[in-house]
Amino acid sequence: MKSSASIVLLAGLLLSGCGKDAPPPSGATNNTSSDGNPLAAPVDYLGAVSKAKKTADKTVTAAGLDQAIKMYSAEMGSMPKDLNALVPSYLPNIPPAPTGMKYDYDPKTGIVKVVPK
Repeated sequence: MKSSASIVLLAGLLLSGCGKDAPPPSGATNNTSSDGNPLAAPVDYLGAVSKAKKTADKTVTAAGLDQAIKMYSAEMGSMPKDLNALVPSYLPNIPPAPTGMKYDYDPKTGIVKVVPK
C-alpha cells in the first residue's frame, strides 16, 4: 500500500509540470528567417548550405595560399612579391577566388585575405 501511494505521488509530481512551456534560456535567439515556418524550411536549409560553402571555400583557399607563402618564405628568406611567384614551385596555379571575391595580398606581411570585389 505504501509503495503504490509513492508511485501515485511521484506520477503526480512528474505530470504537474506537463503543459507548461519553459522560458527560453537567456541569450537564446532564433536565427531562422522563416521563424519556424515548416514550408520555408527547405529554402532556409539551402541558404544555410550556400553560406557555409562560401565560408569553407574562402577558408580552404586562404589556408592553401598561406601554406605556400610560408614555404616560399622559409626557402627564399623573404615574402613573395606577388602570388604569381608561388607558381609552379609551390602551387600548380593560383586557385580562383570564390565567386564575387578577390585576393588581397600584402607582400610586406605575407598575409593573404579573401575580400569582396
